[in-house]
Formats: sequence, C-alpha cells, structure tokens
Amino acid sequence: MTREVTRALGWASAVTAGLALLILLGSRKLEHFDAALVAYTFSIVFATFGLTYRYTMWLSRPPTALYWRRGWQAFLLGGHRLRNARSWFARVTLDVLLNRFILRRDRLRGLTHLLIMWGCTLAVAITFPLVFGWLHFGPVPGNLSMYQAVVFGFVAFRFPHDSWVAFLLFHGLVWASFLVIAGVMLAMRRRMREEGAGAVQRFAEDFMPLLLLFAVSVTGLMLTASYTWMRGYGFTFISLLHACTVIGTFVWLPFGKFFHVFQRPAQLGVSFYKDMGRLGDKAHCRRCGHAFSSRMHVLDLIAVERQLGFKYEIPGSPAEHYQWVCPPCRRASFAVAQGLLWRDQRGGAPLSQTHEPQAMPAQANPGLGSGPLGPEDAENFHP
Repeated sequence: MTREVTRALGWASAVTAGLALLILLGSRKLEHFDAALVAYTFSIVFATFGLTYRYTMWLSRPPTALYWRRGWQAFLLGGHRLRNARSWFARVTLDVLLNRFILRRDRLRGLTHLLIMWGCTLAVAITFPLVFGWLHFGPVPGNLSMYQAVVFGFVAFRFPHDSWVAFLLFHGLVWASFLVIAGVMLAMRRRMREEGAGAVQRFAEDFMPLLLLFAVSVTGLMLTASYTWMRGYGFTFISLLHACTVIGTFVWLPFGKFFHVFQRPAQLGVSFYKDMGRLGDKAHCRRCGHAFSSRMHVLDLIAVERQLGFKYEIPGSPAEHYQWVCPPCRRASFAVAQGLLWRDQRGGAPLSQTHEPQAMPAQANPGLGSGPLGPEDAENFHP
C-alpha cells in the first residue's frame, strides 16, 4: 500500500467518523433519529468515505498538489489578503453560485446547470438534516395549531401549520424536484440535438447522472401524489422504489461525474494562482523574446513534468527547455523540423541555423469564430 493510499484512507476514515459523531450529537444520542431512514444514512456515510478518499487521492497528484499549494500561497499573500477576500466572495457568488462561466458559453446551457445545481442543493439542504436527526418538526405543546422546527435539539422557530410558511417548508422537496426535472429535460435535449455534445458523450458519464436525478425526482413526486391525492395508494412500493434510487445515487456518487461538484470549488485556487502570476515576472520566449506566460507558471510546469517523468529539455539550445518556447514558436519549430527532415531525406543542403531572436510567427488563416471568450482567455490565446 502506497503512502498516498494510506493517507487517503486515513482522511476518509477520519471524515466519516466525524460525520458519524455529528449524527450522534446532532440527534441527541439518536433520540430524534428516524430508524426508517437508516439505509439513507448508511448510503450517505458510504458516499462520504468514497468522496473523501477520492478527493485526497486527487490532491496527491503532482499537478493538483502544486495548484492546491500555490493557490493557498496566493490567497494568503501578504499585502493582498483584503483584496483576495473580496475577490473570493465575488468569484464564489458569480462563478460558483450563479455559474457565470457556463452562462458565458451558452445561456440555455447555463440555465440547465443552474436548475440542476439549485434543485440538488435545495434537496440536500432539506434531506440531510432530516435524515441525520439534526432537524425535525413537531406540534407546539399545548397549541396544536402551531408547529415548531427543532434544530440540533433546540427550537429554532414556530409557525402555524396552515400558513404559507408551512406549505413552502413541507413541500420543499417538491420544489427541488421541479427544478431538477426541468434541468434534466434541458440537458437531455442538448445531448440529443447538439452534434458536438453527442460526439463525445458516454452513457456512464453523461446519461447515467441525468437518469439518476430524474428517477429520484419523479419517485419523490410520486410519493407526494400518493399521500396527497391517492389516499396512500401504492405508497409502500413507491417509497421502496424511491429509496432504491436515492441510495443508488449516493453509492454511485464517488465514482461518477457528480464528483466534479466537489472538484469545482478548488478552481478558485487556480484563479488566485493566475492572479499571483500576473503580478510576478513574465516568461519570455527564448526564440522570439515575447512574453507569453508567467515565469512562476513555466517553472512550476517544468517541475511537475519532471515529477511525472517527462523530459523536455533541449540540450545545446538557448531555449534550454521546451516550456520556454511560446506556442506560436512551437508550431514554427515543428514546421522547421519537418523541413529539415525533408531536406535530409532529399539530400538537399542543410538549412542555416541561427541563435538570434526571430520574429514571432503570425497565423496565416485565423478562421472565423475563433478567439477568446473573455479577458482571461485572451491572455492565453496564441494564434
């Protein structure tokens, strides 16, 4: 067993044990824990172990580990902490909560992601506290017309059982299901109609998550319909079917596409890393002399490549390493290498070599519709 696996198992065990302890404490030693929901609880505990293990292993990879470390260093950089805090709040609000980065690509795609994300978030915010016994509702002693919400054993607030507050709270999962179903339908529409999405989609990574979300939402609505309009007809079977879909989703959670939900927030560290790179020294191409990236990024990239066993040094060249060459010059160098090989095969005179700085190559046919989506893309767009 490698050190990374041992470390991941340790973190997974610790986080899972911490969750179990919180369930025990939050439910007042299982006093408010519903035994009928024990299967849901074990599925969530399993998912917690699997997600923590996979996340720790993901952070152990050299590229991810470097970004993680550099991201924290950039965020805690002296003299920039207040600005970084404001930037963090703006990025969490715009990029994570409002999905700005997806809306910029396509508005309908952004709406799809927003519906699914907020539907699932609302469902989790309601379901988890109820399953763990952290939250439960009950009548107010001595006043049966009032209900109270008890959080971690303490009364949080009270409301009339026939009020709009009660209607919204007790049907919270219904609203979440409506959001998720609408998002799933839009996502399925894109998967079936857009050629670009259809060319790269896979069942396990693209259709399975949508089918699971749809199944959980529809069976949940079937439960509401059963006890609201059908006098409980078929409730036992529907509840078992719903439990299977929910438990299956949680068991599959650490292994499928939903894992990106937990990876995505780490992207904030990459944005701070880029900010720190803009403030530091620039990396200048060893062929044409133009600045094309941050010096820190090039040095980190070289270090990570060596950790992964890749060797891109160029002995006897002023460039020293392939990463010190800008993208346009890399393409030009490839063309020059092909020309030299062709001349050698044809028996022609060798091309003259020079170590003097050369002009940056210009793209002959940039093409319509190509180009950056925003300022950040413009910094890394090298036609």
